[in-house]
Amino acid sequence: MAASKKDTGKKEGPNYVHQNAILCETIKKEQRNQKIYTEYNINQFKKMETLAGKPNSKYDSAFGLGEVDSTFLELFKKSNQIPVEKYPEPQTEAQAIGWYSKPLIDVDKSDSRLYFARRNTEITKYMDAAWRQMEQQQNMN
Repeated sequence: MAASKKDTGKKEGPNYVHQNAILCETIKKEQRNQKIYTEYNINQFKKMETLAGKPNSKYDSAFGLGEVDSTFLELFKKSNQIPVEKYPEPQTEAQAIGWYSKPLIDVDKSDSRLYFARRNTEITKYMDAAWRQMEQQQNMN
């Protein structure tokens, strides 16, 4: 009977040709989906800390001798804006609450139907003073 490879007990070494073909295929797939970025900017969604320039550097841009990157300044200004100024519409449902903060109609203080001013009478003035005095006594103890 013919002896099989398993019966001989010898282990065959790795097939370098197949391993190289797999490696080449993996590299081609990675290069096909890879994007190489050569322009780097700040992350506009992360809070930045301001750093002082080097005091003895003659090339520091803080003194007007270096170049000013306009795209960096635009992104920096945009990152410090409030969401209402950044976006034309709310981005989440939580932002939608209070997004349109301008009142629908102007408040007319002479119209008693829409304007309810706080009115103080003799009794309310007395009770305000009494509550204030009671709170002061509790804070003293």
